[in-house]
Amino acid sequence: MWKLDSWKQYEALHLPTYKDDAHLNEVLNSLKGFPPLVFAGEVRSLRKSLAKVAEGEGFLLQGGDCAESFSEFNADNIRDTFRVILQMAVILTSGTNLPVVKVGRMAGQFAKPRSSTTEIKNSVELESYKGDIINGI
Repeated sequence: MWKLDSWKQYEALHLPTYKDDAHLNEVLNSLKGFPPLVFAGEVRSLRKSLAKVAEGEGFLLQGGDCAESFSEFNADNIRDTFRVILQMAVILTSGTNLPVVKVGRMAGQFAKPRSSTTEIKNSVELESYKGDIINGI
């Protein structure tokens, strides 16, 4: 079961090195006070829908960017992505005669794992870019 610090029990393969543990703990404590992004009822509903997909009684459509930048994250882009997902769902529903479970992959791709902490660019070793949320803009 997920808990605030449950991630700490796993080996961290692609996490950034945090230079200030005190600040990291401040941020984690701040996050504790925020409301959930997803509510339990929504999770239960999605699980039921995905179970139907697994049984062949539905179709899963997941859409969104592989990597996101803060500079491109705005209401227009969110609306446009949502619109494309809905348009695709209409076509899939028509073609399959099945309900389509729509999942947006948004606001979660600001960090990306890398296999190495550094990379070479023009003969210069640099810290690997792990996304706007890690390396900043």
